[in-house]
Amino acid sequence: MTTLKRINGFWISFVLALVFFIVVQLLISGGMLNTFYINTLFFMAINIILAVSLHLIIGITGQFSIGHAGFLAVGAYASAIMTMKLQMPFALSLLVGGIVAAAAGLLIGIPSLRLKGDYLAIATLGFGEIVRIILLNVDYVGGASGMTVTHLTSWPWVFACLLITIIVIANFTNSTHGRACISIREDEIAADSMGINTTYYKVAAFVIGSFFAGIAGGLYAHNFYIIQPTNFGFLKSFDILIFVVLGGLGSMSGAVIAAILLTIVSTFLQDYPETRMIIYSLVLILVMIYRPKGLLGTRELTSFFRLGKAVEGGKQGENKQTVA
Repeated sequence: MTTLKRINGFWISFVLALVFFIVVQLLISGGMLNTFYINTLFFMAINIILAVSLHLIIGITGQFSIGHAGFLAVGAYASAIMTMKLQMPFALSLLVGGIVAAAAGLLIGIPSLRLKGDYLAIATLGFGEIVRIILLNVDYVGGASGMTVTHLTSWPWVFACLLITIIVIANFTNSTHGRACISIREDEIAADSMGINTTYYKVAAFVIGSFFAGIAGGLYAHNFYIIQPTNFGFLKSFDILIFVVLGGLGSMSGAVIAAILLTIVSTFLQDYPETRMIIYSLVLILVMIYRPKGLLGTRELTSFFRLGKAVEGGKQGENKQTVA
């Protein structure tokens, strides 16, 4: 029965996602959405991919990483080189961007994930800054002046990458491997004593998260015509981190909602550059005061629907007992 409910829930979600895709595609094809709203939609989807990928590292596995912008940069430049220098198809460039970012995640993950807490955060922050400095000094990719990229990102590509990211990470989280990662987050010593290979799962989560950050980098690079190392500084890593923390550590639904909310707030405050960061910061402060565990805490949206059904069922049971 539980398996049947999961299958039905999957197909309902899939149909709703398909309807949303078709509606947006019709709006874009019909010219009802201008360039500003289309770019906002693309940027929102890219931010969701970044938030969900970092959610796997921090929210599920409990590894405090603040170098996600480094993997975004690696994926962006790798995919841009594939299309602009090597004249490869866009699909292949996205895949290569993800693979190169995953390789970078493996490279930094094996030595640094033996660290914990603040030490791991500093190590990953250092990695992100190393990537940025290298890109600043490599003339092959334009150095400080950046690299010109053809606009290839479209709504079907963005939606497909977003859907795949959510499905893969959601299924990984609900698998035995995901439960192993959650046990590491809760108590690494206890997980290790129960025979869980903690280093393996931490590196695996890091590599998967890095892969999807690289995919987001490829979409990002081919949407803004030009990429520069300054776009991938440590402040970008903090922006992605805020999505996860604001949504609730351990909640993928919360990360998605926070990415949507903060993208909208940030985008529509661009006309007020002097007060934009002040208002943006106030929104974050207010949310953290009234929701210190994030918007959803560790819950998912589906848990609220189950809770509502349980409450409704309990009330019906009480009414039957009263009538009896």
